[in-house]
Amino acid sequence: MELPARRGVTPGGRPPYNAPKHGAGVMRLPARLLIAAFLATGIGPPAGHAQSTGDFEQTVSGHVQELLPDNNAGGVAVALRANGKTSFYNYGMADAARQRRITSDSIFNLASVGKLFATTLLAVAVKRGEMRLDDPVAKYVTELQKGGDIQEVTLGQIASHTSGLPREPGQYETWHRGKYTLPDFIRFLNEWQADPQHEPGQQDIYSNLAMILLRLALERRFNEPFATLMKERITGPLGMDSTALKLSPAQRARAVQGYGPLGRAIGQPGIGTSSNMDFAVAGQIFSSPRDMAVFLTANMGELADQKDLQDAMAFAQQGVFRVNSRFTQGLAWQIVRRDDLTVIDKNGGLPVTSTYIGLAPAAKVGIVILENRGRQKATRVGRQILRELARAMAQEPPAEGADPD
Repeated sequence: MELPARRGVTPGGRPPYNAPKHGAGVMRLPARLLIAAFLATGIGPPAGHAQSTGDFEQTVSGHVQELLPDNNAGGVAVALRANGKTSFYNYGMADAARQRRITSDSIFNLASVGKLFATTLLAVAVKRGEMRLDDPVAKYVTELQKGGDIQEVTLGQIASHTSGLPREPGQYETWHRGKYTLPDFIRFLNEWQADPQHEPGQQDIYSNLAMILLRLALERRFNEPFATLMKERITGPLGMDSTALKLSPAQRARAVQGYGPLGRAIGQPGIGTSSNMDFAVAGQIFSSPRDMAVFLTANMGELADQKDLQDAMAFAQQGVFRVNSRFTQGLAWQIVRRDDLTVIDKNGGLPVTSTYIGLAPAAKVGIVILENRGRQKATRVGRQILRELARAMAQEPPAEGADPD
């Protein structure tokens, strides 16, 4: 079994989307270099605990073992953010047939973790005053103004799984054959009828359909493709050059082969798995552990030059709908409380990929897990690692010079 790869530092990006212009005579360094230096040195909020990276590696490796296949059909990449620094741990194969091992630059299908990019874009727009959570989605997707109950559904509801819309349209239209085109999608939404079990704002009903509708609303509001908005407002400012809906040939060369739960290779690396939606805005998002480590760090509020974007990310993490005493739904983010620890996370899964991103704000620790094998327990493992590290860090004395309060 492969030993964990040595840790590296996450990359940065271009100047933030709202950065002021530099004056004449000031040397301009690419934001990518500035963020990389920031992450490497761990500058930022003072680390109150001194747990070593060796301890981190032991904790991660111990829990990840249950995710590793016995037949080399797949592997796991982990990015861990703790004590103001980022560490990477890689296990197993990106492509067993070609003997390519997983690295921190391997590119994975994010599955539903990719929903965070749409809700982050919405949060940015809300913070800028460009959209409101209580705006009807039909305000932007104007074809829906001919519909019925869909006219009552808001942006905040589709972003928080409280719209009442089903997971997929096929749950209602069992008669439908083939994939849904955009006209099919609009027709379904206009014909959809709420009922006591599917009432906007009243239930937590996980809906892939709603998140695709959010992407479409964003496109209509800004008259730009969703992929362009994502690059302009998130991945570009953060320097996430390996994150995209459609990968370039060079990116596809780094994409992992996807494997089913039993280890059978499925599909081609870097090509989205079959979906019942056949239009561009519904595409799946791909990214690398290194890119997702930057996204995680920003969501933890630890990038000094990304204040506005991080403010929007913090807004997206706020609770919108309380499901029960332990679970509150945010804008795609899930707020999970157990004992005295709150974890904010999002998981994803497809037949060929299992993904997780989570952070424990009080402990200042976060993790990304990307696995190129479907139906694996990445969520459970991610939460176990966060809980164990948070508990260990809370038991340690403050680092020398740190304020114990």
